[in-house]
Amino acid sequence: MDKQAAYRFKLTVLLAWFWAGAGTVHAQFIDTSDDRVKTPLSVSLKQIGTLKPRSTSAIESSRITVGCETLDRDFTDFNAYKAYLPPLGVKKIRLQAGWAKCEKVKGVYDWAWLDNIINFAVANGLEPWLETSYGNPIYEGGGRTGLLNSLMTSPEGYAAYDRWVEALVTRYKDRVKEWEIWNEPDHPMQKITPETTAELNIRTADIIKRLQPDANIAALAMASHTDTVYLDRALKVFADRRKLDLFTWVSYHSYAFRPEQSYKGVESFKRVLAKYSPSLKLRQGENGAPSGYIPSYALDKYYWTEYSQAKYDMRRLLGDLGRDIETSVFTIIDIRYAGDPPVLNMKGLIQSDLDKTVIRPKVAYYAVQNLASVFDNRLELAPNVKATTTAKEPVSIFGYQHKAGKKQLVTVWFDGKTPNNLFQPTPLDITIENGNFDKPVWVDLMTGKVYDIPKNGWNKTGSTYTFKNIPVYDSPVLIADQSLITMNNDRKSERANP
Repeated sequence: MDKQAAYRFKLTVLLAWFWAGAGTVHAQFIDTSDDRVKTPLSVSLKQIGTLKPRSTSAIESSRITVGCETLDRDFTDFNAYKAYLPPLGVKKIRLQAGWAKCEKVKGVYDWAWLDNIINFAVANGLEPWLETSYGNPIYEGGGRTGLLNSLMTSPEGYAAYDRWVEALVTRYKDRVKEWEIWNEPDHPMQKITPETTAELNIRTADIIKRLQPDANIAALAMASHTDTVYLDRALKVFADRRKLDLFTWVSYHSYAFRPEQSYKGVESFKRVLAKYSPSLKLRQGENGAPSGYIPSYALDKYYWTEYSQAKYDMRRLLGDLGRDIETSVFTIIDIRYAGDPPVLNMKGLIQSDLDKTVIRPKVAYYAVQNLASVFDNRLELAPNVKATTTAKEPVSIFGYQHKAGKKQLVTVWFDGKTPNNLFQPTPLDITIENGNFDKPVWVDLMTGKVYDIPKNGWNKTGSTYTFKNIPVYDSPVLIADQSLITMNNDRKSERANP
């Protein structure tokens, strides 16, 4: 090879390398400093470090999902935000498989867009939860692509849907283990009867299980967490058809301005499930707060901020986990819904704009990142722990233990009001019966800051621990054995937090 040819070869290789990297998106806006979340919270304890985030590849498994919905309608751009998923530490993503986006010409399936998502997820330790919504208007009676009038109405439409589901499962059964059938069939915009919904779930689940017997399937994906009549009628169809065993979960969405307000309805759902099956479980499939005022969509017409959004999302996730419910936060990025003018639904952990451009992670991103770094499959609910407080207002408090070493942590927060923007902790005495702590620390999950609980701040009598003057506010905090958390040492830890 002469010098000129060698030069051309090197230039070709260099250009190929450049263009291959030109489309690469890095999570360049993630703040990795110990002060990545700043709040006016002030406590008298001594800070000893900050929670160290853990990527999905460092976490074996967890019960936390983050929403990657609406990619089937191009309301968000996966390539713009995908690099922010692995550092979040959440192990599962939920998305719609998008029949209409896969089949734009009858009988011809274009999987490229979905391959991009599924392959990235699997390569980065993320487990896709794939939903078979929505319809496809290229078929007469094939339904539509969004929530409104989405369901098929003709034999041709249903037959085409069956073929697509079969092709979908065949393609991804080696990478997708969890499925969901149809989004929010009980929503007033859909007006699908519970019997029709049940039959759709059965026909879809039959196809999935025939091709992938070990698949785990979530039924119903209900918009409501209180409509026990709809739930009961759908489950009756499952039972009458002897199809209950097709499903692992019944999924639901539960938006309430005070997240703990949902659990009265959730407990009613559990009672209905218990009538039909001892093994069928609930799964919270979609919930989250906006970071600002939105004129429509769930939790609208309220002056949310990034602080109150982060508080809400953590309270919802930990309220579910504390009740042994697999859970999801909606959503990874702000969603640009189609319309004239378009509307931005600001429930994302990442701030976006109407061009679907990543601007930066919000406070809620770091809060969920902190939470995910602690609450993985190494922990389990501590069944014998009994915790009481001196609080004069409602609190949520749940106990967990390490599966192997049995050391414990407790989550606690005030839950009586919609999350606000105040950071005024109230000192509480907290008594934990059947506890197991060697070196207890106090953790603020929003900031990730870890503080020492001094020896004069707690005592032990037998297996009962009493903690004095523990700061509590309307955002989750932990009392944890230090062995259960991984933290970056803080150079400023020798002084009290100002």
